[in-house]
Amino acid sequence: MTVSTPAGRLPTPDLSDHSGEPSSQAGSAFDTALRVVGGVLAVAMAVLTATLELQLSALRVDGVLIGVSALVAAVANVGIAGFAHRVTGSKWAILPPALVWVAIMLAASGRTTEGDYLLTGWVGLAIVGAGSAALTIAGIRVVLPPRK
Repeated sequence: MTVSTPAGRLPTPDLSDHSGEPSSQAGSAFDTALRVVGGVLAVAMAVLTATLELQLSALRVDGVLIGVSALVAAVANVGIAGFAHRVTGSKWAILPPALVWVAIMLAASGRTTEGDYLLTGWVGLAIVGAGSAALTIAGIRVVLPPRK
């Protein structure tokens, strides 16, 4: 059996039992729980990738900053946004991981208790710029209706 779905939409799982009647509220509660867990996972992924990006921001090759963390920010944020949308089925599910990622980057742009900066120079700007642009583009693609 093949299932045809509109672009960007997942097929709704068949929660009916063999009698042809829809299953009880347990199926609906399970589906809701999976969506909530998926949203929480998306936020956790945003925290983990933001931390990874901050760790990679000082990565150097032969003493030269290489800025690989900006690429990681762009790719990871597009992936997280797509994951959040698909697993929850809501176009607004992109917002919590995006807000968490931006909050972490804003906090990292200030001074630490020792007086150091985590995001500095062109690499810091590239991380924030690439990550924010990726989240914005992914959000726009999800919110706008698909082309016909």
